[in-house]
Amino acid sequence: MLAGSGTLVHVAHVVTGASDPAASSVHGARSTAGGSAVRGAAIRTVDIGRRVGDVDALCGLSITVSDGEIYGFLGPNGAGKSTLVRVLCTLLRPTSGHAAVLGHDVVREKWEVRSRIGVALQDAALDERQTGRELLWLQGRLYGLRRSAIASRMSEVLDLVDIGAAIDRRISTYSGGMRRRLDLAAALVHSPEVLFLDEPTTGLDPHSRAAVWSEVGRLNRDLGMTIFLTTQYLEEADELADRVGIIASGRVVAEGSPGELKRSIGQDVIVATVDSVDEEALGAVASLEGVASVDVQALRSGGELTGETEIVMRSDEGSSVLSPLAVTLEKHGARVLSIVMRSPTLDDAFLQITGGHSPSASWTTPPSSAPSSSAPGSKSPAWNG
Repeated sequence: MLAGSGTLVHVAHVVTGASDPAASSVHGARSTAGGSAVRGAAIRTVDIGRRVGDVDALCGLSITVSDGEIYGFLGPNGAGKSTLVRVLCTLLRPTSGHAAVLGHDVVREKWEVRSRIGVALQDAALDERQTGRELLWLQGRLYGLRRSAIASRMSEVLDLVDIGAAIDRRISTYSGGMRRRLDLAAALVHSPEVLFLDEPTTGLDPHSRAAVWSEVGRLNRDLGMTIFLTTQYLEEADELADRVGIIASGRVVAEGSPGELKRSIGQDVIVATVDSVDEEALGAVASLEGVASVDVQALRSGGELTGETEIVMRSDEGSSVLSPLAVTLEKHGARVLSIVMRSPTLDDAFLQITGGHSPSASWTTPPSSAPSSSAPGSKSPAWNG
C-alpha cells in the first residue's frame, strides 16, 4: 500500500473515480495489458538522484529489474534503499534522472504506476479507527475488485499473515508486528503486477517470516509477479532473490546473483571465537602466511556483551591456516573456543563490498583498547562495530 491506508484511500479514489479523466486511461491501460506502456523491463532507473538539503540520498543510481524477477536491494542503514523505493512508488520526486515502472514514468504517469503496484513500506500508517477486515475490504473496493474476488483474496492473504481473530478488532489495538502483517496483506489484496516490499518481515516471528517467504516465492513463481525487496536479513535475499543490488552512499556498488556475489570474494572464510584477544595477538594473526585480511567483532547476546571475540579471516588456502592460527592464538594467551572454516556467505560479500558490518549481525563496538580500523585491502586487523 502507498504510505499507509490514509494515503492509499486517497490515491485509489482518484484512480477509480469515474469523473476523473485519468481514471479511464488507467483502466484502459490495465485492460489492454499495459496499453501503450513499453514492457520488458518491469523497473528501470537511469541516473536517478534525490537531494535532501545538502545530502545526496541517491547519486546517479541506475538499475534494471526484468519482468518476473525478484530483485533484492541491500545496503547499510541510511544508504538510500527506502528513498529509492519511495521514488519508484511515486511518493518522492527525483531531483535528477529518470525512472519507470512497467514502462510508465514515475513523475509524468504516476497514476498508471500506482494502479499496478503494491507497496509495504517500513512504517505502516494505518487508520486506527478501522478493523483489519474493514481496511482490507476497502482496499479491494478502491482498486475495483468485485465482492467475490475480495472475499477470496482476503482469505488468501489472511492465511499468509496470520492475524487471527484480531482481524475483526480495531487497528488501534494491534501490536507493532500485527500492524506490519496487516500492511503486507493490504499490499497484496489487489494482486499487483509489481510488488515493493521494504523490509517486509521486520517485526515478524520466525513462523510468520517463513510464511511470508513462501508467499513471496509463490507470487513470483506461479503468477510471474515482479518483486522489489529491501531487507535487513541477508539470508532473506539469499533465499528469495534472483539478483541482488548492493547500495552504499546512494550508489549501486555491486550487483549480481547471490551466488555471483559470494563467489566474488574468492576466498575461504575462517572464524575463530576466543575468550579475549589483544592487539599483539591480532598483529601476529594478520602476519600469518596465507591470511589475506582480518576483521574483529566483539560478540553480544540479547544486547549484552558476552566477553567473547570473533576473529574473521579470509585466505586463499584456508586449510593451511587453521593449525598455525590455533598455535598463534594460544601462544599469545587467547583461549580458543572454536575455529570454523566455511565458504563465503552473502553476509561476507556484503561486509567486504560495503566496508562495514552486516546489518543483520549481532555485533557491537569493542572496548577502546581495540586497534584502529585498517584501510581497505590492508592486512591489519580492523574492529567493526
